[in-house]
Amino acid sequence: MILAALFLFGLVIGSFLNCVIHRLPNDESIIRPRSYCPHCGKTIAWYDNIPILSFLILAGHCRHCRQRISWRYPFVELASGLIWAGSWYWNGWTPFFWISVIFVSILLVVTMTDLETEIIPDQLTLGGALTGLVVSYIYPALQQTSSNLWAFGESVIGLVVGGGLIYVTGLAGNWIFQRELMKRGLDQSMGGGDVKLLAMVGSFLGWEKVLLIFFTAPFLGLPFALYQRIAKKEAIIPYGPFLSAAALVHFIFGDLFWKYFLKI
Repeated sequence: MILAALFLFGLVIGSFLNCVIHRLPNDESIIRPRSYCPHCGKTIAWYDNIPILSFLILAGHCRHCRQRISWRYPFVELASGLIWAGSWYWNGWTPFFWISVIFVSILLVVTMTDLETEIIPDQLTLGGALTGLVVSYIYPALQQTSSNLWAFGESVIGLVVGGGLIYVTGLAGNWIFQRELMKRGLDQSMGGGDVKLLAMVGSFLGWEKVLLIFFTAPFLGLPFALYQRIAKKEAIIPYGPFLSAAALVHFIFGDLFWKYFLKI
């Protein structure tokens, strides 16, 4: 019963996350106005804004202008429902449940905004980094210690290591691909949003897991990068989704990796 209720609540939260995904990159308020069609600007009635169900009833089209509704809307709603239900299933009513919901929801929003706009809003990464620091101090078990100060220190180190790794990688990429960047009118190979994203991840997960994420993300992104390069002749890809995917993997399985690695 609780699992079903949390899943349904997560669907509703997912509807709000869709609003965040659409509005933050456009510097719009996430509170007002009410939900509207991005094509015709008409306000969406409550009965057309029921998570997933309205999308199915409307056959994926706006009631007013009949333009197609992006697949992103039901996907994010479903993902959010699974985040809430899954987090409770694995953690119960513990602080880690709330941490999981917040952290993974941020990763979901980052992934969608970067895929759609190639922008990772600072409100997500900087706000998330501050949250990671505060939560680590209040709940030191997040950093696998009982000391509040030690946990806070681990969070700070994770933030610095995460942001620093991407920043240095970006500098190296600027030097290696300077001709390609000049040809395309770009001034950097790695966006500042990626730097802040991995810094945020490090504030939650600490430096050990952020190292794993840094080395895992390229392998997750390689198939997509090859497709973009060969099929679409694109050299630049949004990297945030692959950092987020690697972060999710190591958020769930990172402890198991380190236990196995230390036994070798």
